[in-house]
Amino acid sequence: MIVNVAALDLGLGSGGFDLIHANLTRGLGAPPAGEAHVMKLSYTSLQHPVEPVETPLGDRSSPVRAREPDLAIPVLVIPLHGHLAPAAWAACERRAGSRIGYVQSAGGALPGSLSRDVAELRRRGSLCGHVTAAPAFGGEAEALSVAGALDAAANRLGWEAAIVGPGPGILGSRTRLGHGGIVALDSAHAALALGMPTLVAPRLSSADPRPEHRGLSHHTATVLELLLAPVRVPVPEVEIEGWPLADSEAPEGGGRHATLDALIAACADRHDLAVEGIDLAGYAASGLPTRTMGRELAEDPLFFAAPLAAGAALASLAGNE
Repeated sequence: MIVNVAALDLGLGSGGFDLIHANLTRGLGAPPAGEAHVMKLSYTSLQHPVEPVETPLGDRSSPVRAREPDLAIPVLVIPLHGHLAPAAWAACERRAGSRIGYVQSAGGALPGSLSRDVAELRRRGSLCGHVTAAPAFGGEAEALSVAGALDAAANRLGWEAAIVGPGPGILGSRTRLGHGGIVALDSAHAALALGMPTLVAPRLSSADPRPEHRGLSHHTATVLELLLAPVRVPVPEVEIEGWPLADSEAPEGGGRHATLDALIAACADRHDLAVEGIDLAGYAASGLPTRTMGRELAEDPLFFAAPLAAGAALASLAGNE
């Protein structure tokens, strides 16, 4: 057996476990890989063929849905995997029965089967599907790009909305551009280029010990600065520690707290801040994850409030489509 022990040796967080690269005790035989000629993890020892969900140009044989005219669905771009469960839960609470799926992008773990959150959300019916977009792999469907995944979600898979973001274990170098969260920039651009209403969930925290993630994370600030077109940025309408936003306060009126002020400044006159009501207590009782980087929801409610607002906003847009 060949085991990769690097992550455990380094004491990493969510990725801190050994990985079996090859189990030679089972022999080297394997079943045929099928007729596919499209590879993922290509030119590595783990390359394998997949059937991409993207429909070839001119193909009208799909029994799921015709491609013309192309449909546009709202897209929520999340900055890290910890936002997925609260966003999907809030979307379902706002609009029960919505067909909202998850597109897993680069920026974190690549194997689609690694996330317990995805498995639980699919079991509950909170997500209607899971597409892994290259270089991610192993989802219920495979896409060669985020743009291709979103097009297929709208025009072949029958989704009403999509959440796009990395798998668990976001990458980071504590620099402005060298982190997995920057993939949100590419994902948002893909959605915008396809003419899809695009939301970006801000990464917020009232208790992160790292200064670059306290308040408004530099991940979100950088993405909002570099975006080439406007997006909608949902913010929670709730008064909690680190985010004293009363019901009557709209963000454009100015903030009373540095976090809100920083978000207003990051959006400037380009992006649309949208206030959304949330149910923190409801999510806390949902049985879905309430822990991030060792902190419970009660210790860092702002971290969970942001994706709850984003999920609610996504569902509202899906209902208007």
